[in-house]
Amino acid sequence: MISAAQQREWLQQLITAQTTAANNPAWLQQQRTSAAEILLTLPAIQRSQEAWRYTSIDALMQQAFQSLAAAPVVAADHALLQPVMESYRMVLVNGHYLKNLSSQSLPAGVSFGSLRNTNAELLKKLSSALPEHHEHVFTALNSVLNPDGVLLHIAAGVKLDRPLEIIYLNQTGEQAGLIQPRNLIALDAGARATLVERFISDDQSVYFNNTLADIVLADDAHLEHYRIQDESRHAFHLSSLYLSLQARCVYQATDLAFGGRWARTDYITQFKQAGARCELNGLYTVGEQQLVDFHLDVQHLVPSCSSHAQFKGLLYGKGRAVFDGRILVAKDAQHTNAQLSNDNLLLTRDAEVDTKPQLEIYADDVQCSHGTTVGQLDAQQIFYLRSRGIDATTARNMLCLGFANTVLDTVALPALREYASYKLNAALHAAVVMNGDDDGSKTDTLSR
Repeated sequence: MISAAQQREWLQQLITAQTTAANNPAWLQQQRTSAAEILLTLPAIQRSQEAWRYTSIDALMQQAFQSLAAAPVVAADHALLQPVMESYRMVLVNGHYLKNLSSQSLPAGVSFGSLRNTNAELLKKLSSALPEHHEHVFTALNSVLNPDGVLLHIAAGVKLDRPLEIIYLNQTGEQAGLIQPRNLIALDAGARATLVERFISDDQSVYFNNTLADIVLADDAHLEHYRIQDESRHAFHLSSLYLSLQARCVYQATDLAFGGRWARTDYITQFKQAGARCELNGLYTVGEQQLVDFHLDVQHLVPSCSSHAQFKGLLYGKGRAVFDGRILVAKDAQHTNAQLSNDNLLLTRDAEVDTKPQLEIYADDVQCSHGTTVGQLDAQQIFYLRSRGIDATTARNMLCLGFANTVLDTVALPALREYASYKLNAALHAAVVMNGDDDGSKTDTLSR
C-alpha cells in the first residue's frame, strides 16, 4: 500500500514537473493557485476510506506521468475515430483541442469549443456558481493542472438536430502521459441535446486520464448523454461527473466501459429543485487484469424527484469490478421515487466483483428500492438451448446478450449501439478462448 508520505511526494513531483498555459485570466489563475495550496493538505487516499475500500491506487502511483502536447494524428489513427455519425464533433488529443478534426459549424445559441480558447466572460459567468472540487486529491489535481477541456453552453429553448460528440484520442508514445480535461456543460431553460463522449487510444499507450466535468441543467432542460470508455489496457482512467439538476429537467446517461487497466467513474448527482428526473445506465465488460469501478452518489435534497440507476457487468479471466452506489433521501425530499440495481455475470471462476448498493432515507413518504445480484450462467437455460440444437458457445452468448440488452436498449443512436454490440461480442469471444471451450467441453466452468 502506498503510504501517505509517498502519495504527497508523487503529487508534489507532478506539480513541480508540469506546467499549464500562461494565458489564464486572473480569476482562473487564482482558482488554480488556491487548488494547489489545498491539494497537499487533503487526506491521503487509504483503503480504510469507504470510497476507496476496494480500489487500490498503488499501480497508478508507481507511474511517473508527464503532461503531453497534442500529438499529430497519423492516417492509421483515423480508424480509432469510428464510428462516424452525423454530429457536431470536437476532438481532443492528449487533452488538447485539435481544430482540424473538429466540426464547429454550430447553430445559433450553441457554444461548443475549447475551454482554453472560449469566451472568457461566458466561462466566468458559468463557473461562478459552481463549487470548487476538492473532494479528494485527484479532483484537486485536475483543478491545478488541467490544460484544456470543453465548454458546452446551449441557450434557452434551443433543441439540436443532431448529437454533439467529444472524442478524447490519446497517443502517448513511450512517455507515460498525464491527461486532464476539464469540462463544463450547461443547458439553459428548455434546451435539449444529445451528447456523446468517447475515450479511445492506441493499444500500447500508457497514461492517466483524470477527467472532471460539471453538468448543469436548468429548468425543463433535457440532456441525453452517452459515454464510451474503450482505452488502452495500459491506461488509467478516472472520471468525476458532478450533476446539478433544476426543476423538471431530465438527465439520461448510458455509460459503456470496455477498456483500461484501471478505470473508475464517479457520478455525484444533486437534485436542486422539484420535478427533476435522472436515469443512469451502465454496462461494463471486465477481462484479464482489468479493474472497472463505478461509484454513484445520488442526493435527493428536494421533493418530487425521481432517479433510476441500473448497471450490469460481464466479467471473465481475472477481471475485477467494483460497484458502490448510494441513494440519499433528505428529510424534506418527500415523494421521492428512486431505484438502484447492479447485476453481474461471472463468466470464469477467477473473476471477482465487489458490489454495495445503499439507501439512506430520512423522509417517510417515498418509493425506494435497491438490489444486486452476482452469479454465473444458469446451466438449465444452457441445457434448454442446447436441446434445441444450439451449440454451447452460441447458447452462452445468447444468454449474455439477453442479460446486457436492458442497458443496450437505452442506446438510441444506431452507430453507437452497433459499436457496443461489437465490443460485447468481442469480450464474450475472449472469455470462451480463455477457457479453451469453443467446443463446449468446459461449460461447467461458466455455468453452475
